[in-house]
Amino acid sequence: MSVRYDCTDPSQRAVGISAATAALRGGQLAVFPTDTAYGLAADAFSPAAVAALLSTRGGGRHAPPAVLTGTVRAALALVQDDVMETHGKDLIDAFWPGPLTLVVRANRSLSWDLGETLGTVAVRIPLHPLALDLLKATGPLACSSANHTATPPATTAAQAEEQLGSAVAVYLDDGPCPGEPLSTVVDLTAPLPRLMRRGALPLDRLREVVPLLMDGTAPED
Repeated sequence: MSVRYDCTDPSQRAVGISAATAALRGGQLAVFPTDTAYGLAADAFSPAAVAALLSTRGGGRHAPPAVLTGTVRAALALVQDDVMETHGKDLIDAFWPGPLTLVVRANRSLSWDLGETLGTVAVRIPLHPLALDLLKATGPLACSSANHTATPPATTAAQAEEQLGSAVAVYLDDGPCPGEPLSTVVDLTAPLPRLMRRGALPLDRLREVVPLLMDGTAPED
């Protein structure tokens, strides 16, 4: 049975974050708002929970979720030390928290299973107060947009619940999210950084910080 909390009400907000934290720690799924769209989350270090996330969303292991954290320190614990060299440090300083996802080499000492990641992890810190409070309580969460794979990202908790239903234990409703565009994705696993997905941060803004950023996306119409 799912429970939805109206987090615009301060009393429900605190209770909802506690309930979502408990559910996630227990291997269940939760939905919460971010600065782009509502996210479907699982404990990043529970392979069973991540598998449930992928199954609920309808995607396979070939499309692993990103990992969201509440602090830069928590994010950097997930990745190889060289992410803070040059380009990674500059992008983090300029755009986190915010709608920027960085694909980096995962810390090889971590025991987790996010799917077919090829040794990488996509990390982000969302610029949303409720999301940050939840992430600071739970630690890193595997997170995908809260919708079935073939449908647009949910911009309200009601839209997410309509699609995902009782597969999710807790819905945190904090009003509508912007939806599109989603986060911009930059790959830092090669010698030169590469734009993988256009999103909320435009290419020219990124190049103000990292002039050598390559555009690996398809040309726009």
